[in-house]
Amino acid sequence: MRIVVQRVSEARIEVEKRRIAAIGTGLLALVGVERGDGESEAAFMAEKIAHLRIFPDGEQRLNLSVKDIGGGVLSVSQFTLASHVRKGRRPDLANAEEPARAERLWRLFNDLLAGQGVPVACGEFGAVMEVSLVNSGPVTFILEKTGDEGSRSGRGA
Repeated sequence: MRIVVQRVSEARIEVEKRRIAAIGTGLLALVGVERGDGESEAAFMAEKIAHLRIFPDGEQRLNLSVKDIGGGVLSVSQFTLASHVRKGRRPDLANAEEPARAERLWRLFNDLLAGQGVPVACGEFGAVMEVSLVNSGPVTFILEKTGDEGSRSGRGA
């Protein structure tokens, strides 16, 4: 599972010019489900994102989580995050999970994140969406978790 997390002051999603989801201060999570991902990856990512300390405290140090500040998460399923572009010019999407399983795991991730006490707004699985955001900072992280490799989200993960 690969998730791009962006700290935002606002974010929204439109499908066919109709707003379907929006948040104020919080996180935009672009969620890529990869072949072989399961419930443990979804649970790990939900817990990680709920508690990831990437918001400033009173001293402007990154010490607060989205949960600490009472922010929300806008979750967007994005299968292209499972791609590889090492060779050639066309992305290799073979590592993306098949749609029905990917949707189930994405929805599980969203439910588990909400279970951590974080309000979650969602995009529409499989739809062509227009995602608008104001990246605050800018602050962006890439989190990865695979069953065979453990966390690859960086030092101190």
